[in-house]
Amino acid sequence: MFDLHGKTAVVTGATQGIGFAIAKILAEHGAKVFVCGCHSQQKTEAAAAKIPNAVAAAVDVSKEESINQLYQMTGDVDILVLNASIQHRGTWDSFTVEQFDETVDCNLKSTYLLIRKYAPGMKNQGWGRIVTLGSVNQYNQHPELSLYGITKAAQMKMVKNFAPALAPYGVTINNVAPGAIHTPRNAEIYDNDALRAGVEAKIPCGRFGEPEDIAPAVLLLCSQEGSYITGSEIIIDGGLSL
Repeated sequence: MFDLHGKTAVVTGATQGIGFAIAKILAEHGAKVFVCGCHSQQKTEAAAAKIPNAVAAAVDVSKEESINQLYQMTGDVDILVLNASIQHRGTWDSFTVEQFDETVDCNLKSTYLLIRKYAPGMKNQGWGRIVTLGSVNQYNQHPELSLYGITKAAQMKMVKNFAPALAPYGVTINNVAPGAIHTPRNAEIYDNDALRAGVEAKIPCGRFGEPEDIAPAVLLLCSQEGSYITGSEIIIDGGLSL
């Protein structure tokens, strides 16, 4: 099951955390994986070196010209996992125009541009898998993450709108929405005993998730076994959104 030999995948935001775990599990099941990161060529290469059959691709997917450069590197692919995101904290009325544009460009516009770039090749070959990474904040009203949550909710609407158009071509698109996960982004909270306890008290499963809790669901959606799932979402949050 979950045999991805002969498949090629692009995973954005894959140098650490959830993205890295996804890239790793896809490669372990046979896919050639392009590990995308935007902050550092060195960091991207270091992450790819830890994954079998992986290629480093240091690109800023919030910019269309960089997406075009990425496509020139990869060509058409079978699997597209959109994990890259930006998260600014603040009250709803405190975000600057620059922060707003940066968040929308990375979290939402890049999703549209990447799907538009890679979907034609998937349609032509009659097989493709697209997975977006959302967030529990699509549903929870976090006082400091309203802008982030808005972009993730809009991304889910994009998934639902695109799914009927892509399904006749054998291309599925789905969303995976993690909750509180032990990643570098959440290190400040996780490494503080009091803050971590406060978050875990809200999670019915009683703990932060790990990136490895997210990756298997993405593997399913990227495989032949997930061919009858499209326009859907898997929430992996230990019950936090309940």
